[in-house]
Amino acid sequence: MVDYGINYWAGDDFIIEDGKVKVNYKNKPALIDIVKKVREEGYRGPLLIRFPHLIKKQVEKIFQNFENSIKEHHYKGKFKAVFPLKVNHYPNFVLPLVKLMEHRCYGLEAGSKSELIVAMAYTNDNCPITVNGFKDKEMISLGFIAAKMGHDITLTIEGLNELETIIEVAKTMGKPYPKIGLRIRLHSAGIGIWAKSGGINSKFGLTATELVEAISLLKKNKLIEQFSMIHFHIGSQISDIAPLKKALREAGNIYAELRKMGAKNLNAVNIGGGLAVEYTQHENHQNRNYTLAEFSGNVVFTLKEIAKNKKEREPDIFIESGRYVSASHSVLIAPVLELFSQEYDEKALHLKDVNPPLVEELLDLYNTINERYAIEYLHDSFEHMESLLTLFDLGYIDLQDRSNTEVLVHLIIKKVIKILKHKNHKDIIRIQEQVQERYLLNCSFFQSLPDYWGLSQSFPVIPLDRLNKKPTRSASLWDITCDSDGEIGFNTESPLFLHDIDVNKEEYFLGFFLVGAYQEVLGMRHNLFTHPTEFSVVFDDEEDGYEIENLLEAQTILDVLDDLDYDTKEIERILKQKIDDSVQISDENKKEVLGQLYVMLSENGYLRTVFKSEGELG
Repeated sequence: MVDYGINYWAGDDFIIEDGKVKVNYKNKPALIDIVKKVREEGYRGPLLIRFPHLIKKQVEKIFQNFENSIKEHHYKGKFKAVFPLKVNHYPNFVLPLVKLMEHRCYGLEAGSKSELIVAMAYTNDNCPITVNGFKDKEMISLGFIAAKMGHDITLTIEGLNELETIIEVAKTMGKPYPKIGLRIRLHSAGIGIWAKSGGINSKFGLTATELVEAISLLKKNKLIEQFSMIHFHIGSQISDIAPLKKALREAGNIYAELRKMGAKNLNAVNIGGGLAVEYTQHENHQNRNYTLAEFSGNVVFTLKEIAKNKKEREPDIFIESGRYVSASHSVLIAPVLELFSQEYDEKALHLKDVNPPLVEELLDLYNTINERYAIEYLHDSFEHMESLLTLFDLGYIDLQDRSNTEVLVHLIIKKVIKILKHKNHKDIIRIQEQVQERYLLNCSFFQSLPDYWGLSQSFPVIPLDRLNKKPTRSASLWDITCDSDGEIGFNTESPLFLHDIDVNKEEYFLGFFLVGAYQEVLGMRHNLFTHPTEFSVVFDDEEDGYEIENLLEAQTILDVLDDLDYDTKEIERILKQKIDDSVQISDENKKEVLGQLYVMLSENGYLRTVFKSEGELG
């Protein structure tokens, strides 16, 4: 059985049984069965599956670990948390999150006016709202309205100009005021591609000089009592615990000093996000060097020690980890449309009565290859291919000879892999990098995995079934966009092997896991491919079954064009007129052609290909 590193990245959320990936919950349904159930209803193209129970699981783990650390260290402050809407603001994630967390002090974080409106509408009573990012007078006024609605809202100041605007709005709108937080600019920085969230040159936060001036402004305008929180953030994926410890020490001391300067209602330290998600599928490629228990223990212990040494109260602890909460809850399912070297079988050989000697030698290698000489014959076949390609460039062999060369070499490769599949031969790995199979997937990496394209972020990928059979094909993955960047290439450091299948006879699906954080909100409409069809798998608390809920089909072609402000009625009128005016279409067929066109316009833009044996595939 091949496990595709599931023990590293799945966290017991998914398991492999009977050669299938299964949800490790209740009656443990197989993902392939869930996918087939939805496809039987006519939904094609990529699918995004949400698992709300995994949202609850992640939030509960955060609360339980911090509560355990607070109890262990006899910490006097409280623990609270918010979810940053920028990580995933889709309603089929946010609304279940809010409902599932009714019993927790778990709120929402907003970084824009639109997100603040969502937070004001859906945050549970007595749960916090924090507002980060740059704010104008209108956004600050929204914060005052939220306070008047009874929300526990904190406006985190990114610059002194925002504080001056708060003072101005307070004079006109009056009490109750929102709470005020100050984002501090630490010298401490994170590491990795998100490190610029912290450090002295970071985009956000107040310097020590600006903090002193902010305290003076708050006192002068009688708003010092509203100042209740300091906030910092050193990155959304903290892979190493050491930078966090350093940042905590710096922030803890700033907290204590500000209280000594008269900020007696300052009672909270917001450590931002950063809890890392383990994306790796391969040993020794881990994305974090700590456990959640170690993370929470370090936060609690460090802040307790600083408060004790500075003789100040132990602050409440806020956390804004979004990636950790949302990443695991959704899985992208992509159907495989084609294997690009699948045409290389014996039927593709068209040997002549008299072939070039090197082609005859390739044929002999193919027919006589065995385990003992497999690697040697493989090397010989590559040398022959290079020689034959040179002969073609010089005009000594024709296109048919070149075709036979390519087919024979691929046949030899497949035969060697089959013969040696029970061995982990380093030569096989090296050679497979050169002869990797291209799997064409019915999805867009730009739309559904933008962090792969933009940041080289890896995501666990695994076939949904056949996991009781050893995969033999070194795989690179192609999406259906017309962009060469739409490819996940084979990497010898973290190789992906898939099964050699005939997509004309059987369906094959790949699952991309841990895609619930940032991928949807950052997904772009490259080639006008839109958000895939999505649905939630909701388990019954009383029984072992599950239901498909919140099924939302991918946008139609007309809907996508309408969102881009095209006049879709005009488009339809123009197309109809061109069909009416066409001399290439007979009058009796024009109505039928127009009907076909309207059907296509009312479907989504992903591919629908013919599954020759049993219907549609893709």
